[in-house]
Amino acid sequence: MTMFHYTAFGPGGERLTGMMDATGEAEVIATLQRQGSLPVKAQPADRRRDFAGAWTINPTFRRGISKRDTAYLFRELATMLTAGQDLDRALRFMEATASGGIGGGSVCNIVTSLRDAVRGGSALSDAMARHAEMFPPMHIGLVRAGEASGDLGATLTRIADLLDRQQVLSSTIVSAMIYPAVLAVAMTGATTLLLTQVLPQFLPLFEQNGVTLPASTQFLVAAGGFVQDDGLMILLGLLLAGLIAHAALRQERIRLVVDTLLMRLPLTGGLMREVMAARLTRVLGTLLQNGVALIPALAIVRDSIGNRAARHAVGQASITARGGGGLTPDLEASRLFPVRMIHLLRLGEETGQLAIMALRAADIHEDKVRTATQRLTALLVPAMTILMGITTGGIVTSLMTAMLSLNSLAGG
Repeated sequence: MTMFHYTAFGPGGERLTGMMDATGEAEVIATLQRQGSLPVKAQPADRRRDFAGAWTINPTFRRGISKRDTAYLFRELATMLTAGQDLDRALRFMEATASGGIGGGSVCNIVTSLRDAVRGGSALSDAMARHAEMFPPMHIGLVRAGEASGDLGATLTRIADLLDRQQVLSSTIVSAMIYPAVLAVAMTGATTLLLTQVLPQFLPLFEQNGVTLPASTQFLVAAGGFVQDDGLMILLGLLLAGLIAHAALRQERIRLVVDTLLMRLPLTGGLMREVMAARLTRVLGTLLQNGVALIPALAIVRDSIGNRAARHAVGQASITARGGGGLTPDLEASRLFPVRMIHLLRLGEETGQLAIMALRAADIHEDKVRTATQRLTALLVPAMTILMGITTGGIVTSLMTAMLSLNSLAGG
């Protein structure tokens, strides 16, 4: 008998960790499943990680693999399994294609480790649990549920679909924000250049001729001098402010207040609520579709949501559901999620089709995210272009006003 350290989600959605004396990992997993828990990880308690050895033997594990590579791995495995191949042969095929450049060396190293573990008698979920830094609890739990139901290929396909959709959603937002970010950098650079390089070139001319500068020009000269003399201090101040803000946001109460305010901002708040709704319903629907019970599914959903306010709302909903209540009242009371999401989830509860309605809600809110992102970009780009024109034009106009004063003196 060996002592094992395990991690699981209990029947009430709580995260469980502890020790268990068993003959092997399989016995630990089976015992936890009989208790109604969702096992995530089980490993010998005396196993110690050698940091230097892990870094030397397999540095890829320290870097991790991207969601795109993870989706590629799961989808290729699903294709092999649904085509009738056994798991060992599917992993061998994956190892060969990855080493040839498909998916990159990171995927190849991961697949090699998974294949070695499976050949040693471990289930795929147990092999994944040995690399918990690569695979989150949700993926491990889904794979274990797929193994228990004998439908591993379909489960891997659903995980790949989930990752692809999350990747597309993130890429949509990031791509839409690139152009406004470039405009902001260009505007800042142009303004700094005019204030620190162009405007000072004219100051000796004005001083030699005794020109009294207009108030606007005097303000710009003072601003340019401040930026030129104290620019480094400004950057250091901003860096310090960022570090202080980062430290403050690590405090749970402060983060909860900030996340709540962010989701209620006039322009970006609506987009953030749609993103949270899409993420919540997509993960929840995928878990329920793969046979995970509602309470453990809500625990995984809560851990997968970054926004503390949304996480708190899901936690309250989980407590209510554990007591026999509905899922939606606490989500609705939080006033953080779109009404459409609440309505569809309530309809799913009433009809016994919560998984289907959650995935339907995810499709709708992902479309809403794309639409809201396009609208926000359509507002930001012209607004920033106009602001850039006003800023640059104001500086040039102020300089021209001073030049006209110089011409007036020369004419007099």
